[in-house]
Amino acid sequence: MAGTFGSISTALSGLRYNQVALDVAGNNISNASTDGYVRRRVVGQSVSSAAPALWSRYDGHGEGVAVGEVRRMVDPLLDARVRREHATLTNLQTTQTVLGRVEEGIGEPGENGVYAAMLQFRSAWQDLANNPGSEAARQQVLGRAETLAQALRVQVSNVSNEEADQQVHLDSLVSEVNTAAADLASLNHSILVTEQNGTDAGTLRDRRDQLALRLSELTGATTTVRADGQFDVSVAGSSLVNGNSATTFAIDPAATYGGAVGAVTTLLTTTLPAYRAGLDTVATDLVNAVNGQHALGFDAAGAPGGPFFSFDPALGAKSLQVAITDPALVAASSVTGGARDGANADALSVVGTFTESYQRLVNGFGTQVAAVQRQTANQASLTGSLDDAWEQLAGVNLDEETVNMVTAQRSYQAAARLMTTLDEVLDTLINRTGVVGR
Repeated sequence: MAGTFGSISTALSGLRYNQVALDVAGNNISNASTDGYVRRRVVGQSVSSAAPALWSRYDGHGEGVAVGEVRRMVDPLLDARVRREHATLTNLQTTQTVLGRVEEGIGEPGENGVYAAMLQFRSAWQDLANNPGSEAARQQVLGRAETLAQALRVQVSNVSNEEADQQVHLDSLVSEVNTAAADLASLNHSILVTEQNGTDAGTLRDRRDQLALRLSELTGATTTVRADGQFDVSVAGSSLVNGNSATTFAIDPAATYGGAVGAVTTLLTTTLPAYRAGLDTVATDLVNAVNGQHALGFDAAGAPGGPFFSFDPALGAKSLQVAITDPALVAASSVTGGARDGANADALSVVGTFTESYQRLVNGFGTQVAAVQRQTANQASLTGSLDDAWEQLAGVNLDEETVNMVTAQRSYQAAARLMTTLDEVLDTLINRTGVVGR
């Protein structure tokens, strides 16, 4: 509408628009440190009632400004990439944490590890071979054998305890996934209803984005956006959230997961059982080699040597025990009645390849840990760069918001000044027209 009264409407639109701009800037500043908050920007649009027509004429020059939308500064493609890379990083970090803890329990290389106990065990046999009649040397063999057996049992126990802890961890992760999925489905419904009613749902969208990111970190979930703005979430090819409904998530042994769930599942089904099986193999090699050679010798009384270690193949390394308690039963001699013959003890000091088997097992595990550490460092760098890009787009910059706030303030003052000027013009027009000064 052209004319003086139309100009009042234009000034009023400026006041309203800049009030919204001030509110948005203030809200951005207030939430500068709020996790998951996406900054907003007011998008204005010019208002005009002019319409093309053959015999009509519009004498105005625009009718002010209106709030087109309060836009959340997001990039769907960037959000999808951030979710994917965070899932990979969480998977690697979870794996690195667990493997690092197991590696600390292994304690290799170190003077208290299994390998050191193996060397000391071999050394004790050599000492006995040099002095086969020594009671102390025989007792030392038994003592170091018990140290070795205990070291293997402790290491197996550490791995088994880690497996039990990770099973509890997995159950907790599954529960968290189900809770997050239900909350995201509820937010889908709330956002749809809120926006259909013409109300801003930016805060609800912020929360939904956080849940989608968390589901990716937990399971490697893939999020797709519907035409109506709702999120659909799938995990390992199966639907988890479909609009306003969520299914119950459970571990499928045949599925391949990402994120923390994928890392823990792999640890429980592959990595930790493989290392524990390796320890069982080392214990089997130890028992077979030592018991086999010990049976070829003779003890202090000239009797054939019996089993040196006791071992249950079904239970593995955790069942390893020293079967002899009497030092006299140690079969150090290679001939019957030869108490001072240490030839069998000498053979026992070098028998078997269990030390080499254990070295290969530990070296392989160490290589795996080092590889995960490198991958985690590289992935952390990539994810960090994407987080920086997201922060530049969606994060709140206080300097920028201050500029926006001052701009809106000045614009509001200008619109108010326009309103005052128009009021004075109308006062002159209405109350002073025709009045002649004396």
